[in-house]
Amino acid sequence: MAEAQKPLLIKRYASRRLYNTETSDYVTLEDISGFIREGREVQIVDLKSGDDLTRQYLLQIIAEHESRGENVLPVDVLTDLVRSYTTQAQSVVPQFLAMSFEMLREGQEKMLSNMQNMPGMSTMPNPMAAMPGFDALTRQQQSFLKTMMGGWGLPSGSSGPEPETSAATEKEELAQIKKQLAELQSKLSKL
Repeated sequence: MAEAQKPLLIKRYASRRLYNTETSDYVTLEDISGFIREGREVQIVDLKSGDDLTRQYLLQIIAEHESRGENVLPVDVLTDLVRSYTTQAQSVVPQFLAMSFEMLREGQEKMLSNMQNMPGMSTMPNPMAAMPGFDALTRQQQSFLKTMMGGWGLPSGSSGPEPETSAATEKEELAQIKKQLAELQSKLSKL
């Protein structure tokens, strides 16, 4: 258990090659980016000096993504970051950014959790219900589940379609649900 919490140790050799100590092979920045996306913590150290180079390489990964057009950081934010290095704001910016990203992570987890729970299945109120279009999305989700499960397990009185709905209508609704789910996934990945 404690082993899973240890960061993945990457050693940088004098040749600037990066060595994964877990798998005993060389890795690229893209590999390291993949480890991080999978939820792994990484630590990159210089083999000779023992200096921690993690921050330097993480910034390099971000710079490469931004240069390929995968823009996550608006120019205003980048400008403010540069300014923070030359002002008194430098002392508060790291804590502010850490807290902001923690809130974003918690919000994403709650949103995903709420999207997976159908209304009526939980005793807790759903904060997503105030979102415009949520009722339509909920009806479509219930319709999709009713179609896929043949009506089993849905709460009584659900607002899904009636059993006499035509197959063509169900296919259209299914296509619309898939489209909306793809849009939601896209919006989540942009966050």
